[in-house]
Amino acid sequence: MTLSFFLSQCAGEENWVDNRTIYVGHREPPSGTEAYIPQRYPDNRIVSSKYTFWNFVPKNLFEQFRRIANFYFLIIFLVQLIIDTPTSPVTSGLPLFFVITVTAIKQGYEDWLRHKADNAMNQCPVHFIQHGKLVRKQSRKLRVGDIVMVKEDETFPCDLIFLSSSRGDGTCFVTTASLDGESSHKTYYAVQDTKAFHNEQDIDALHATIEFFLVSGVAIYTGMETKMALNYQSKSQKRSAVEKSMNVFLIVYLCILISKAIINTALKYVWQSDPFRDEPWYNQKTESERKRNLVWKITVAFTDFLAFMVLFNYIIPVSMYVTVEMQKFLGSYFLTWDEEMFDEDTGEGPLVNTSDLNEELGQVEYVFTDKTGTLTENNMEFIECCIEGHVYIPHVICNGQILHDYKTYDKREKWREELFFRALCLCHTVQVKEDDNIDGLKKAQLSGRSCVYISSSPDEVALVEGIQRYVCNLIKINFNHFKLRILSLLGDIFLFCKGADSSIFPRVTEGKIDQIRSRVERNAVEGLRTLCVAYKKFTRKEYDSVCKLLQNAKLALHDREKKLAEAYEQIEKDLILLGATAVEDQLQEKAADTIEALQKAGIKVWVLTGDKMETAAATCYACKLFRRNTQLLELTTKKIEEQSLHDVLFDLSKTVLKLSTDMQDYGLIIDGAALSLIMKPREDGSSGNYRERFLEICRNCSAVLCCRMAPLQKAQIVKLIKLSKEHPITLAIGDGANDVSMILEAHVGIGITGKEGRQAARNSDYAIPKFKHLKKMLLVHGHFYYVRISELVQYFFYKNVCFIFPQFLYQFFCGFSQQPLYDTAYLTLYNISFTSLPILLYSLMEQHVSTEMLKREPSLYRDITKNALLRWRVFIYWTFLGLFDAVVFFLMFGNWTFGTLVFTVLVFTVTLKLALDTHYWTWINHFVIWGSLLFYVIFSLLWGGIIWPFLNYQRMYYVFMQMLSSGPAWLSIILLITVSLLPDVLKKVLCRQFSNLKTLISVRQLSMPLFCIPCMYKTITDPFQ
Repeated sequence: MTLSFFLSQCAGEENWVDNRTIYVGHREPPSGTEAYIPQRYPDNRIVSSKYTFWNFVPKNLFEQFRRIANFYFLIIFLVQLIIDTPTSPVTSGLPLFFVITVTAIKQGYEDWLRHKADNAMNQCPVHFIQHGKLVRKQSRKLRVGDIVMVKEDETFPCDLIFLSSSRGDGTCFVTTASLDGESSHKTYYAVQDTKAFHNEQDIDALHATIEFFLVSGVAIYTGMETKMALNYQSKSQKRSAVEKSMNVFLIVYLCILISKAIINTALKYVWQSDPFRDEPWYNQKTESERKRNLVWKITVAFTDFLAFMVLFNYIIPVSMYVTVEMQKFLGSYFLTWDEEMFDEDTGEGPLVNTSDLNEELGQVEYVFTDKTGTLTENNMEFIECCIEGHVYIPHVICNGQILHDYKTYDKREKWREELFFRALCLCHTVQVKEDDNIDGLKKAQLSGRSCVYISSSPDEVALVEGIQRYVCNLIKINFNHFKLRILSLLGDIFLFCKGADSSIFPRVTEGKIDQIRSRVERNAVEGLRTLCVAYKKFTRKEYDSVCKLLQNAKLALHDREKKLAEAYEQIEKDLILLGATAVEDQLQEKAADTIEALQKAGIKVWVLTGDKMETAAATCYACKLFRRNTQLLELTTKKIEEQSLHDVLFDLSKTVLKLSTDMQDYGLIIDGAALSLIMKPREDGSSGNYRERFLEICRNCSAVLCCRMAPLQKAQIVKLIKLSKEHPITLAIGDGANDVSMILEAHVGIGITGKEGRQAARNSDYAIPKFKHLKKMLLVHGHFYYVRISELVQYFFYKNVCFIFPQFLYQFFCGFSQQPLYDTAYLTLYNISFTSLPILLYSLMEQHVSTEMLKREPSLYRDITKNALLRWRVFIYWTFLGLFDAVVFFLMFGNWTFGTLVFTVLVFTVTLKLALDTHYWTWINHFVIWGSLLFYVIFSLLWGGIIWPFLNYQRMYYVFMQMLSSGPAWLSIILLITVSLLPDVLKKVLCRQFSNLKTLISVRQLSMPLFCIPCMYKTITDPFQ
């Protein structure tokens, strides 16, 4: 059998088109066929990792040397190898090697975890038919054209063509939970010509099948060509806002470094322009050297410039990157160890797929969330029904009691009640599934149900279960349906219609319309999913006419769908309203509380879903995304059909600007078709005006609901906001494979590790068990991550300014001879050993505010957004503080003694400053801070107090002990440390006084009793805000 088909699918901004012919079972084409060229298709291997065994080293090195600091130190290291420089190549090469190695190990470990997850999926067993027998092999070995057999409750390994099943009618019921989070069953029909084949021999002779319960099928798209994989965006290297700020600051410091080198080179030649200062007497130039040409002099000058670059290169903190990497990697374990984020139902906690974006969790401004399976449990429950204006609730339906006096019913109302329940029993698409045994027990017994129901709509399952449980036994009848309205004919010839209120109310002319409409509207506001039920009685003559009309429409050769729709419209009119039902799609636990907390934190929440507008809007009300006073604005296809897109956008923009002055809370609803029109380029080749107008409307909305969205449209929405002029930090969260595109597109992608598949969790940056855990993840962990790493970055620049600026000043006292102020050991170990561990521990343990305070006051999150702690004024403050301390350190004592004194004051000052900034003390803090100072003293005593046989010379021999034997040296150390720390002490005193003043003012202002809390924190973290 030959399968020829054509597939066209939207992929990003381009159209992906594929036309292929497959010979099922890999058999040769029949004789007489046109020349056939075998095509090569990928295997069924799924790849979510970044590296392979062969490309890890070159690819990882390439990515690491894209960082400015790493590339810069590589150049410095090569310069030290090539020319004669004042410092050893070890001082640059060793820290660089350490940074590259640690970073590679970390990234390799994280990618190994991705490989491990990929292998778990690629090695899943798959059954396929070969030579009439059932054979088992790994999923990754599946090829296009293989005949696959899938048993009940198994996952489809690839894209298949459904040819037959073990059911006599050739149907199967498929859940797409791993794709879109929907746990409802969709009905699929086998190809008519092949549905009668049920055994391996028949299937093998035909060469194709898919089976569910047993389902047999032929693989047509495998691996990275499956529909699921094509919806993925390509993985790009995500970089946080903090890392971008680090790169900018490094460029500034690189410019400062070049300026220092140029200044010292120029001053050296100014100094040597005096014949008596040319060179020392023991190294004076010969006459021939003095008469060399200009090229040689320029070469020597450039060599001196490079030598000064090497001398001052420590202003660029190469160890900062490895400390940041270690802080991120180790800090990610605090998230995975959080017991409050562990879900007992699933037995899982949070997962960290990449720790590079930890601090980005504290910078989120937009959250894009899926609805089904993310905000909701996708578990429908029958809540109530309203019949003839009377409300029935489930726990009293079974004994016939209602909220109103039952005895007041007349016979007509009782008849309508029975007719309503009969309509619900008949008017559905539910299938009754035979029970399966599990260890001697039936599934239905385990679930507490008398039988198992499956349907393409979970609402219908909830209604049938509710009516079957409380009223009568289910009648096993199936009916076709058209859109939201379902036709059912039985008995005395009644027409029953069940559908959304927007479809039923325009077609009813009798019944308690106002009372039922009021109840439906009330339930909708409460977030319940409502359906209305109506009926119409036919005479025999009317019934024959209806049958003839439908038959003619079904047999039409042209415009069949249109004629069927017209026939339904003609039949479904003048209905009598019976009542309405209310079903609840249960929200996930604390979903509403989480969204409310995020909004208080200044984060805008958007819901992106493929559901219809009414259903999605009801969920948004239930989870408090929309509130009762929210004025909804619609940008939908229906609106655009009534007006042009330009007019709709203009009216909405005008409304938004008017409402913004009145402080009105309003939300926007947009559907996928309208978004396509907005994103579609106009005839002049631009769509910027529409996009900008749309973004202007969205900026002034407290919440946005995007319904009827395709997977790639979700990614387009995220990209549109991400690339807007404000460049906000975005976060996308979802649980299905259809959410992978937006998860990869957002700055931070989070997957839900629930019961709806693993695609989102595997392709995300982080994974959490439930949506409610997002609150603590952002407001607590994200807050701490950002504050800690911001302090780490600023502190590294500060301590390196303190370290190298005395070296710059020292050149004015040594004739710009490139004489180092510090010993080689001190130059090498300053950033690696003496000062790195205290700041690393500080960046892991520090808590400026308690965890409970952060959870109780989400508004504290606002104070750190927009990269508040790494702004230019804060950066300049730290830089000038470093310059001030460096000037204080500088005091002439003699060459190596002076350098050792400066270095001692430097190490003690930068470490004690960290102790002053620490608010959350533990025994580990005490051990590391005081231990690092003790380590420096012991190292200096050993380094200068012992003659080391492996050293050719020891410039530091007995220098440290001689310095400590001097009383003025001790006085200088104590005095210089005190003066250096004085600005920090004064800042803390002023900040505390200012915060106390704010506290007093806020206590008196009863209308804003909590204003002092963010102000207090703001003054602690950023004195310039």
